[in-house]
Parts: sequence; structure tokens; C-alpha cells
Amino acid sequence: MTIRCILLDIEGTIIPVTFVRDVLFPYAKTHIASFLHDHRIDPQVRQWAAVCHETIAQESGVLLSYENLAGVLSQWIEEDRKHQGLKALQGMIWEEGYRTGAFVPEVYDDVAPSFRRWRQESLMLAMYSSGSEQAQRLLLAHTTDGDLNPLISHCFDTGIGSKTNPASYRRIADRLGLHSEEILFLSDAEPELDTATTADLQAIHVVRPGTNPSARHPCCSTLRDLRNTDMPVAEVNVLAAPLKAHPPARL
Repeated sequence: MTIRCILLDIEGTIIPVTFVRDVLFPYAKTHIASFLHDHRIDPQVRQWAAVCHETIAQESGVLLSYENLAGVLSQWIEEDRKHQGLKALQGMIWEEGYRTGAFVPEVYDDVAPSFRRWRQESLMLAMYSSGSEQAQRLLLAHTTDGDLNPLISHCFDTGIGSKTNPASYRRIADRLGLHSEEILFLSDAEPELDTATTADLQAIHVVRPGTNPSARHPCCSTLRDLRNTDMPVAEVNVLAAPLKAHPPARL
């Protein structure tokens, strides 16, 4: 089938891993206590804080006060815990950071031109990240190449399911109104690519600096290598590996 949608991971695929690890997470950890204090009467903050409280109570049997929540959330940030309440609160903290110019995400230089070219070629673009939809939209809105959100039709987070669960990718296909085979998934993480192909998506390993090429999936070192032609992906990849159990993807 012809590819109709390109689904992309974020961290390590369109931005360096270091932005999330060395900028966003430390910023959230540094500001979590003051943020909770300053927004203690905000209903939305209290709602997500309550979700975190519930998890803490279930796991430890401890009923923490609101004032003592920051210590646990700081530890969760350190552990990169994938918790819905934590992700929502982090997104709010990052929104303040973006708004004040505390940081600006620098996407790889091939990203924005490729996104614009793909949209001109009538390809749908969507994101799938462990970060919340809010966090994804904020990042895309404030990049060094401007606001990329108008180019992206959907942002999926782990609310649709784990990135290592094939059912998640099938749900994404359903949401997009496409057959799984019509979606090309780009990621720097082999386990995610393995799962996506199990769900019948096409998949390509994006090999950025510091990433080892996959032996199981086609690879590319830049999104510029992927063009809307009749050429099989395995022929346009700079680090090509044969597709297994799936026909060559076409962009």
C-alpha cells in the first residue's frame, strides 16, 4: 500500500535526546515545588495532583498532604516515570518555561523542511510520544524553526497505550482512519519499531548521532532521504537493511 501518513517519535528522532534529559526534566524538577505552591488553588493543578496522590496511596499506603507531594514527584521526574498526573503537571511547568523563553527546543535541521515538503505532497503527519499531548504541542510550537503545529494533524501520547504494545499502533490507525500498512513510523528506538511492524505499520530507524543502526529495520540518518517517489525505502536509505515480512514502504 502507498504510505498516506508519517507517524514520528519526538525524542531522538526530531530533537536530540539531550533536550528532554538535560533541559526539560531538570527544569521541571527544579520548579515542581514552587509551581505546586503558587498554583495550589488552581482546580486543574489540584485535579492532577489528586491523581498522583491516588497512585502514591495505592502503592505505599501513605496519604500525603498536598504540601508534601513535591518530594515524591521530584523523585518520579528523576526516574522518568510515565505517570499521567506527573506528565500533566510537567506540561504546565514547561508551558511557563516556554512562555518566558527559559528554553527553546532545537529540532534537527532536516525536520522542518521535510515536514513542509511532506505536507505539500499531501502526506498526513502525526506524532507519538511518551510525553503528553500538551507537552508535544508546546514543544512543536516553540522550536528554533518556528511553530510546527500547523503541519501536524495529531499528537498521540501513552493515553492511547504503551509504545511497546501493538494494540496502541492499531488504535492510532483507527483514529487516523487508515489501514496500518498506510502508516510509516519513524523512531530512534528499535523496540518501538519492532512493535509497530508487529501491528503491520511500515517502520524506519532514524539514526541520529549516538544511535547505532538497526539490523532489523531500514535506516536513515536524515529525513531528507525519504522522498515521495516510487522508489522502495530500502533503496533510498543511506544505511539500508531489508524489510522483514512487509513489502517495501513507499513515501
